[in-house]
Amino acid sequence: MPSREKILNRIRHNLGRGPLSDEAAAAARARIEGHSRNIVPDRTNISAAEKVDLFQQKMEALGGTVTRVSSMDNVAEEVQDYLSSHNLPSKIKMSPALSDLSFEKAPLLEVTEGAADIKDDVSLTPALAAMAESGTLCMASGADTPSTLNFLPENHIVVLKANQVTGGFEDAWDRVRDKFGTGNMPRTVNFISGPSRTADIEQTLIMGAHGPRRLHVVIVEDEPQG
Repeated sequence: MPSREKILNRIRHNLGRGPLSDEAAAAARARIEGHSRNIVPDRTNISAAEKVDLFQQKMEALGGTVTRVSSMDNVAEEVQDYLSSHNLPSKIKMSPALSDLSFEKAPLLEVTEGAADIKDDVSLTPALAAMAESGTLCMASGADTPSTLNFLPENHIVVLKANQVTGGFEDAWDRVRDKFGTGNMPRTVNFISGPSRTADIEQTLIMGAHGPRRLHVVIVEDEPQG
């Protein structure tokens, strides 16, 4: 018997019941496929441009940094300037999803593609969406977007198009379903709100405990906002 069925059978046993009846199974499927929305804060009932402003405000309040560029052609130069201003290595591990990005304006950068390993100090990745509600990035894993790039390097730079900024979490899940199709979720969806931090030990704030100590978002404004 497959492991999945063993787990489900154990749950049924502990609940004291067998498989669902046809009626109950149909009700469960309807609930899953209905994608009913939860509470959405009224503060996200604003224009697309205001959502981008709110996202930046929330992200910066969480310790991240944000800059804006006029087009994708300016991303590499902004990345180079950011690394230089923080005296960070110019060697970058980049998501293959950004392989079309031009680095002609940033000749000092050494860029390789692929999953991150423990020796990588800087990663460059795209976002799937971002939520103005809380200043949170939505990252979906895939062959061209390895999740290790979100967590292993101490410095994480994210490319976010202005039209990817949604109002709340419910909108972000809509973006995920639109991209992958209902029932075809990516292996992982990560929500990132600022750089990694913890105050578990004596209430002392430690940056980078479980992931990057720096998070920098480059918002590209040349895309029409929806």
